[in-house]
Amino acid sequence: MNCDEFVELVTAYLEGTLAPETEQRFVGHLAECDGCDRYLEQIRVTVAALGRLPEQGLDPDARDRLLAAFRDWPAG
Repeated sequence: MNCDEFVELVTAYLEGTLAPETEQRFVGHLAECDGCDRYLEQIRVTVAALGRLPEQGLDPDARDRLLAAFRDWPAG
């Protein structure tokens, strides 16, 4: 597994939805790659911090700008 594949699978890994073979490859890459280890930790911290924000706490204009930005985000 390379780093690009790893990044694509982080969400599924954190949600526990990877197939066993893929999870094994994911964990193997994680053990060998310091950069991806740091990336995974950053995602965990971000999810922990943002997971506690109430939906109504986001300004409607900010929400619209974020949705517009990600709508145009290039797909893999």
